Amino acid sequence: AASLSLAALLAGCAVPRDAGFTQVSQQAEQRLGQRVVWNRGSPQDQQVRQAIEDLLAEPLTADAAVQIALLNNRRLQATYEDLGVAQAQLVQAGLLKNPVFHIEPGFLLDGGSTELTFSVTQEFVDLFFMPLRKAVRESEFEAAKLRVTAAVLDKAADTRNAFYTAQAQEQMLEMRQQVATATEASLAAAKQLREAGNIREVDLHNEQAMHDQARLDLAMAQNEAAESREWLNMLMGLWGADTQWTLGPRLPELAELSSLEELESKAIASNLELAATEKMIEALGHQLGYTRATGLVPSFGLGAEAHREEGHWTVGPSISLEAPLFDQGQAKVAIAQAELRRAQETYAADAIELRAAARIVRQRLVTTHRAATFYRDQVLPLRQRIVHQTLLNYNAMQVGVFQLLVARQQQIDAGRRYIEALHAYWLARTDLDLLLQGRTPKVGNESSRINLAPSSMDAGGNKGGH
Repeated sequence: AASLSLAALLAGCAVPRDAGFTQVSQQAEQRLGQRVVWNRGSPQDQQVRQAIEDLLAEPLTADAAVQIALLNNRRLQATYEDLGVAQAQLVQAGLLKNPVFHIEPGFLLDGGSTELTFSVTQEFVDLFFMPLRKAVRESEFEAAKLRVTAAVLDKAADTRNAFYTAQAQEQMLEMRQQVATATEASLAAAKQLREAGNIREVDLHNEQAMHDQARLDLAMAQNEAAESREWLNMLMGLWGADTQWTLGPRLPELAELSSLEELESKAIASNLELAATEKMIEALGHQLGYTRATGLVPSFGLGAEAHREEGHWTVGPSISLEAPLFDQGQAKVAIAQAELRRAQETYAADAIELRAAARIVRQRLVTTHRAATFYRDQVLPLRQRIVHQTLLNYNAMQVGVFQLLVARQQQIDAGRRYIEALHAYWLARTDLDLLLQGRTPKVGNESSRINLAPSSMDAGGNKGGH
């Protein structure tokens, strides 16, 4: 009867299908303002697919790209399975060990009745340690939900940055095409002047070199634009016909610089990584208590035994107890203590790094906003006036065609640098949003960012010749 009751109890401990995803989606949607779905073969999956097709049918925007990634990125979907693992471990922590049935038949060599021994033993020490074990898994489950939420935020930020980079590369490609057209016109004029004997041969070679460099830069820009588009496809989880989307408008214009007061404290308060580490510290604390307790009483079983000998049955209780004579859990306790201290030090290190990241993001945002504003309000209007004045002088035959083309090339180069500054600003803006949403932006590894700065070849090409 006891075994049947226990079996009924265990059968009722099923693993919930939701696995905490409701809390994850609520947290993510609250911080991002966008929908998060776990695709698990339900009728809702078709609705998700239709939503993706509707978004791809229109020119792609940053918000649309992020939403597609949140609905369709397979690595993000794989991350959600961490919730199922953590949920199952929590359920497992609430289960008793299975009873052990033991049967020993004894056959007499000289004949006679067979001896039989039946016993059943249940490990009951688990019943007393179950609250500690469940406390460990509950804290780990909460930490898993925070980590999955953080993965959602990271994927959204990566997708938004990739979108801004794709836009910047498309605008850069347009600029390179304009430069190539301008150098082609300059080269054609130089050939005519050389045939007339009005310029030196070295001047013609300079024009040819500038045009060749512009063509090379154009080819590189085409490749970079294609790569940035494929990177965005990868983040959105698109392939096949779905990759034939059209990119939305150009990079957004500068937004008003929001208040950056108390940025460090806001980042600390909202950071999911710190919250997850806190939960892990709780789990490790419970684990330390569990390890100490089980070291003193490793195993204790209680059961019953029935024995038949010469046709007579004897029944009685059975007790099994592991004596901790040699292994009292010293090593396990030392490991648990070290892991707890490591988690505590990691928490402190993460907090320090988060504060530094907040200061870097603030400085980067202010600097890039100032640079883009300067290009927009000072450099570009000045280059426009120079081109206009040079055109007037050209019409008055006071300057030659080369001076006009140089003025136009310099105007295009100023526009290119404005795109670079604007792109850097929107990357910094994404880092700020990510920081306030609860994550630590990657601010230390600049090599991970796509470089839109002019190459040494650009610098060399713009110094010499016309």
